[in-house]
Amino acid sequence: MALQNSLNRLLCLFEYTTVRYVGTQNKKIGFLYRIFQLAVMGYLLGWVFLKNKGYQVKDDTIESSVVTKVKGVARVNTTYTDFWGPEDYVFPNQGENFLSIMTSFIETPNQTLGNCSENPSVPHNTCSKDEECTVGEAVRAGNGIKTGICLKKTDNGTCEIYGWCPIETRSDPHSATVVRQAENFTLYIRNFIRFSLFNFSTSNVLKENRRLYLKNCLYNETDHPYCPIFRLGDIVNKTGHSFEDMARSGGSIGVLVEWRCDLDKYSDCRPKYSFVRLGNSSETGGFSFRFARYFTDAAGQRQRTLYKVYGIHLDIMVFGSARKFSIIPTIVNIASALTLITAASYVCDIMLLYMMKKRSTHTELKLERMTTNDREIPVGLKRKFSL
Repeated sequence: MALQNSLNRLLCLFEYTTVRYVGTQNKKIGFLYRIFQLAVMGYLLGWVFLKNKGYQVKDDTIESSVVTKVKGVARVNTTYTDFWGPEDYVFPNQGENFLSIMTSFIETPNQTLGNCSENPSVPHNTCSKDEECTVGEAVRAGNGIKTGICLKKTDNGTCEIYGWCPIETRSDPHSATVVRQAENFTLYIRNFIRFSLFNFSTSNVLKENRRLYLKNCLYNETDHPYCPIFRLGDIVNKTGHSFEDMARSGGSIGVLVEWRCDLDKYSDCRPKYSFVRLGNSSETGGFSFRFARYFTDAAGQRQRTLYKVYGIHLDIMVFGSARKFSIIPTIVNIASALTLITAASYVCDIMLLYMMKKRSTHTELKLERMTTNDREIPVGLKRKFSL
């Protein structure tokens, strides 16, 4: 007997359990079931595959390198020169993913090292006696180092300083000299990118007839959307601001280079450009900086011309992602959809067995009971049989 029981247990290893299906002629349940199936298939095909491209794997870690070059010349009236090229008005001039282009300036010419009066508007610099001007102390937010002498030329005297004299000319940005030709300066952006997951690299410059194309194109959203040469005036205008106003007070602009690459279609990997002003003049006061040009006069004395520059600061920001077909996400998404379709059967079963008017009849048809050892055991949908 014990041996027989052991054999029966071993035979259970070779049994297969399947499901018995009961067809129910119920229009409401059948309609609900088909609607559920169509909804899942629509979600899989429309949202997962067409909209979100769930059959592809995504790499949003972009490796990027940017090279910039500015071209354009301008006539200006300064003591240093009356002609400026890119090497005079672009900072830094070697070309990086950020640069500043001078659009207006205030000039303080022919400064020499010596003693002079500090600007009266500089805070913490007034005095009434020499003892208030500590020798060797730098004037905070000023232009030099105190010599220990109080110059009483006004009701409130100022400390004498040692520095570049005469001191910087301070005036309102609206009185600055505007570089009129700056609006027509052109900015060339060359962007190299790589997606390491796919070992794919490219650039924003078309390979076909590259030299000829670059000589004749200028970025335009309609005619030349992939031309990497931009007119400075157009960049400012696309931010919704006036070039004249920004040229006088300065400002920062973000040049956004967005890559959305479908590597199943090699030609579908081109950048899109957009422009946005970073901050505004009321919050940041525009954008300005100072630089000096040094020279030696006929007497051999070292001099400099100081420029307070207002300009347009360009920050080039590159971002994006690449996609490519992969069997793994495709199988995962299909399996998820099939699981949702299976769930529809359970929902319909619940409605048949517990919510319909003839639920008792459905229960009798769907559930079969068998007697074992004088006890009734519901078998449900599953019945074991030997193959």
